[in-house]
Amino acid sequence: MRENFVLVDSLEIDSDFSSINNVELFIDEMCLKLSVSDDLYGNVLIAVSEAVNNAIQHGNQFSKTLKVTLNVCDSEQVFNFSVSDKGNGFDVTNLPDPTSPENVLKENGRGVFLMKNLADEVEFLDNGSLVNLYFNK
Repeated sequence: MRENFVLVDSLEIDSDFSSINNVELFIDEMCLKLSVSDDLYGNVLIAVSEAVNNAIQHGNQFSKTLKVTLNVCDSEQVFNFSVSDKGNGFDVTNLPDPTSPENVLKENGRGVFLMKNLADEVEFLDNGSLVNLYFNK
């Protein structure tokens, strides 16, 4: 993670899609606390939700013994949501292009694409088991 960020808050959830409601409430609370504009809020909600969904499904593989952790950090001009899981990660450079004709009609495979297009910067660390989503204020 970049320097000069201050931890605002954290949330730890079970690796179960039923935890998504808690994540959405957490995002709402953090966006209010950080005075995130209405225009930016939707991008934050979707990008962070996608990162959490991927951590639950692909990282922790729905394991009841593994948690997903969200951290929110703030700096003067940028804020950050980080999402980490306990999985083995993935090769972020070897993902199918969801916009190519053979993938357009598939029901999954768009999470990383959405994150990259909705956040101002996306950083994958620890083989992809830690995702930092940066948003400019």
